[in-house]
Amino acid sequence: MKSFINVEDLGPLDKAMAEAFEIKNDRYRYQYLGKNKTLMMIFFNNSLRTRLSTQKAAMNLGMNVIVLDVNAGAWKLETERGVIMDGDKSEHLLEAIPVMGCYCDLIGVRSFAGLSDREYDYAETVLHQFIKYSGRPVFAMETATVHPLQAFADLITIEEHKTVERPKVVLTWAPHCRALPQAVPNSFAEWMNAAPDVDLVITHPKGYELDPKFVGNAVVEYDQKKAFEGADFIYAKNWSNPGVINPADYGKITSKDMSWTVDAEHMSWTNNGKFMHCLPVRRNLIVTDDVIESPNSLVIPEAANREISCSVVIKRMLEAL
Repeated sequence: MKSFINVEDLGPLDKAMAEAFEIKNDRYRYQYLGKNKTLMMIFFNNSLRTRLSTQKAAMNLGMNVIVLDVNAGAWKLETERGVIMDGDKSEHLLEAIPVMGCYCDLIGVRSFAGLSDREYDYAETVLHQFIKYSGRPVFAMETATVHPLQAFADLITIEEHKTVERPKVVLTWAPHCRALPQAVPNSFAEWMNAAPDVDLVITHPKGYELDPKFVGNAVVEYDQKKAFEGADFIYAKNWSNPGVINPADYGKITSKDMSWTVDAEHMSWTNNGKFMHCLPVRRNLIVTDDVIESPNSLVIPEAANREISCSVVIKRMLEAL
């Protein structure tokens, strides 16, 4: 595995899931794979779970780890060709990337969407520059449009906590005070569609339709109550307007409807449903205190499984070196 961006990169999902549970039972079993190998983690944006879980996974596998915060302690990087670099950016990504590749064996990249140019964001320009110019295997630690390590951890969590063979899983939009990217909902939809035993329903206000390539065969239901009825898992997440219906709305907040906040009444419509969120979460915007603190909240086990999903990915990449 030379790169990891989407669910297809893992190959058969059942084998990847089995590997995840194997690693969860013995996190240090493959420590020999990373001996004298170095992971470089490159952050263009802030991080808590991704930073900690990825570093822990690499250490479990015996690797050395270098963490680079591009906007804190490193030269500011220009990402566009053809610009006159007379501003605050001192180095171009096209020189920086191969230099980074000299110092490591694997690279993890985290770079968010700009939310102003849909074509640029959905082309995953920054990530693909790393893949093309670094000379190293590259995996996504969240990009402009996907967050595969999170979605993989979400699927592990659902498998661990499901009480029926084929659970109904609902991805619900919820309000937020800031414009957020579509990476988490895109990947969640993609991975749930790839899972052989999940019925996925996506619910959101009209106009917030996700890109069809991620929605796949999921049921889209605009009535949130109808979507929640009989659900086994509720995955709440805000995303800004994806610009699918109206490209001019891309990256904008076109709804602040607080009736979409997941509260106890919403959860009462479910089949004793479990609540999920990738974190960080804005309490009482996305979800109320009583729901996120309830026994049915899986946000902490979900976050813990980020170590496991990342361990599988790094293991696969080490094996391919």
